Amino acid sequence: MTKVTIRETQNPTILKFEFEDFITKNENFEFKNIDEAKASPLAQQLFYLPFVKTVYISGNFIAIERFSIVEWEDVKDAVAEQIEAFVNNGGTIVTIDENKAKKQPITVYGETTPNPAALKFVVSRMLTKNAIEFKNIDEATASPLVQELFKFPYVKEVFIDENYISVTKYEVNNWDEITLELRSFIKQFIENGGTVLDESLISINEKKESEKNQDFDKLDVTSQQIINILEEYVKPAVAADGGNIAFDSFDEESKTVKVILQGACSGCPSSTFTLKSGIENMLKSMLNDDKINVEAVNS
Repeated sequence: MTKVTIRETQNPTILKFEFEDFITKNENFEFKNIDEAKASPLAQQLFYLPFVKTVYISGNFIAIERFSIVEWEDVKDAVAEQIEAFVNNGGTIVTIDENKAKKQPITVYGETTPNPAALKFVVSRMLTKNAIEFKNIDEATASPLVQELFKFPYVKEVFIDENYISVTKYEVNNWDEITLELRSFIKQFIENGGTVLDESLISINEKKESEKNQDFDKLDVTSQQIINILEEYVKPAVAADGGNIAFDSFDEESKTVKVILQGACSGCPSSTFTLKSGIENMLKSMLNDDKINVEAVNS
């Protein structure tokens, strides 16, 4: 017998009805009305409820957005019972297009980072040569994958570099509640041929990188040395923790080095310790200047 579990989301108009097993066979669906829901007999039935605005089917859950004519507290149990009855009577949740291209199998696993709010999802193939950070869905036009990730109510920021995706969450959920869902979604999205990053927009970043290299030649010698140290000694270490560090500026008068922290490094409770006890001491030693201090600017 199928049982569903009712889960609240950050959006009070959306409620999730979770199954014990996955129900979509590696695909994600969004239906705005009964005509759009031809692929899902269950969604079509749900649209007969006058308060159902949108139906989402993904992974192991069905999420329903309601109109304001009712409160979820008054109808959620009846909806859960209707979903259970439909499935237990042999109803089809969603039909899959068998003509779609075969999946390209990959592996995805999660790694903890020094930042308790960030988890690093490592993929068994290269994703990008450019470190890219997304603070919200409006910034994610270059990444259909990230646009989808921001639809999860607990996703706060996403950072992509090389072969990993670093996700920073809001405090509303613990990692043990959402890691499987995120890992499975990322794996399914990529295996089904979803676009991680739009190459045409990545080329813009490469142009910026070229311009940055030209700017490097115009910098003072100390700034160039700092950049080289960060690139060679610091970046590989923070990348291993799901983050990135970028040079911002160096003030010769105050001896202040400003850097930009991204990914798991951004907002990490231990980042101040890392900056002061790690990077700052390294720069002092390698540049032979005890007056140097390092500050992080908000990226």
